[in-house]
Amino acid sequence: MFSMLTRMTTGCHVGMRLASSHIGGKLLGKVAIITASTDGIGFAAARRLAQDGAKVMISSRKQKNVHAAVRKLKNEHLNVAGVTCHVGHAEDRSTLFKETLEQFGGIDILVSNAAVNPVFGPILDTPSDQPDKIFEINVKSSFLLCKEVVPHMEARGSGSVILISSIAAYAPMHLLGAYSVSKTALIGLRKALAPSLADLNIRINVIAPGIIKTKFSEALWKNETTRELAESTVLMKRIGTPEECDGIVSFLASDDASYITGETILITGGMQARL
Repeated sequence: MFSMLTRMTTGCHVGMRLASSHIGGKLLGKVAIITASTDGIGFAAARRLAQDGAKVMISSRKQKNVHAAVRKLKNEHLNVAGVTCHVGHAEDRSTLFKETLEQFGGIDILVSNAAVNPVFGPILDTPSDQPDKIFEINVKSSFLLCKEVVPHMEARGSGSVILISSIAAYAPMHLLGAYSVSKTALIGLRKALAPSLADLNIRINVIAPGIIKTKFSEALWKNETTRELAESTVLMKRIGTPEECDGIVSFLASDDASYITGETILITGGMQARL
């Protein structure tokens, strides 16, 4: 999928970051929660925020995945912990916040990354029971996580919420129709929440990745034919990596973005989505 030069360049870039990671940096003293953070974009973001000084609570539905991710990052001498959390379950969200407060003493950053897509095909072929599941996880859980985290951020005097949307929010994909609509809804959620959160000195922004090489998107890149078709829509003519998203997450979480709220940043390699 990638040229040898691209693999070498990306690998060296990540390696240099890992070699130089330490407990310090622009997020020193901050506490972050990242949902669905045991692989893909979520894991890359957890690593980057921890490298930049944050204490990071990793979460996922499967305990074995949480253990593996925490162990890997602790081996890199990063300050992380983990908890099992199905974001669609109220008790799991409550445990996520409780464990974070007990272990780290507060919450400054929320990255809402969990998403599902159980349907692949034209939108009118979507079974009638599937939109409920898609919107429950992709939209409603983000809203509830925001609602539940606000008092904790308010107690700290500030906060940063980052929702993970998709290029599909702007350019719905033919075979990912219901998923695309849910990601568009996150843009609306950001717009609706931004004014109220600004009054509390809490910023909320969205990142919209393009086609990124993760397990979640492998239907778009694993097959050679679909990969070539996907790459043809990207000006840079390649699929992105999770590590090409983590710097934007860290930026939005930090004081470097102290005057940025209510915005969406696209990370797409040049895919056309808006003016």
